[in-house]
Amino acid sequence: MSQASREQAAGNPLQALDRERALALYRRMRLIRRFEDTVQSLFQRGEVHGTTHLYSGQEAVAVGVCSALEQRDRVAGTYRGHGHALALGVRPQGLLDELLGRESGVCGGRAGSMNVVDLEHGLIGCFGIVGGSIAAATGAALALKREGAVAVAFFGDGAANQGYFHECLNFAAVLRLPVLYVCENNLYGEFTPWEDVTAGQIRERAQTLQIPAQTIDGNDVFGVREHAREALSRARAGEGPQFLEALTYRFVGHSRSDPGAYRKPGELDAWRARDPLTRARAALIERFDADTTLVEIDDAIEREIAQLVEAALAAPFPTPGPVNEFSE
Repeated sequence: MSQASREQAAGNPLQALDRERALALYRRMRLIRRFEDTVQSLFQRGEVHGTTHLYSGQEAVAVGVCSALEQRDRVAGTYRGHGHALALGVRPQGLLDELLGRESGVCGGRAGSMNVVDLEHGLIGCFGIVGGSIAAATGAALALKREGAVAVAFFGDGAANQGYFHECLNFAAVLRLPVLYVCENNLYGEFTPWEDVTAGQIRERAQTLQIPAQTIDGNDVFGVREHAREALSRARAGEGPQFLEALTYRFVGHSRSDPGAYRKPGELDAWRARDPLTRARAALIERFDADTTLVEIDDAIEREIAQLVEAALAAPFPTPGPVNEFSE
């Protein structure tokens, strides 16, 4: 990208994208939102067992970052990982089948909601342990250092207080590993406001280790993509670990049992006004006059979701017994 192009993108990241690529980012976010709505509905019907942690409201982070990745890169997600998986291109049918415990699921119906793995799409795992993604991505970066590839760790603000965070960032900084740490600060660690349990600013913890770190608008998919692209380029060039703190917000409770009653009055409405889908839609209409196309995208996703549900409910459950020939 030329200097003029970089300056233009810094002012309006959407200017750096052509129409089709920009619309593809919106489509991926829309798919994640409707997928999560559907998961919630199926859970309430008793079709999804265990628990669920939805990604609704945070779509711009995963989609923006993953759109800047290369096929050889690797990603570690969180227990709120449906969005990470879909952003990477994991098949929606395989993912929904997995959440319903069906044999045709991406992990054969045995991973459930929190532990999806899809190596074909670079997803080395989603981790129910808080901060587990940080360790997994750091280890992957150690292996990828010779290959010119980058590992990405998604994690929440609560993970910044875990031992994984401090030990892995220090390890990555010392060895100049090609890893991008993406803190999705949605303001709450389960039910607790992040500022009640976290001293200082999260990005400053990375900066103390001389890791380049920025706090960015996590609800602007085009801005997230540009920041991620630049950070990944530095990591890929041998400049060591990079850190992004993306400020965002989940529109639902922490999990199925959380009504979100701890939110401050008016807080949810204020963040809904900054909905990443609404903002992307407005920007696309202004930039590309895309009203009709966006309606077509929305309608196509509604049809796709209906087909996903029908197929998932009709799919068989796994046959009891060993998962593979090495199991006992």
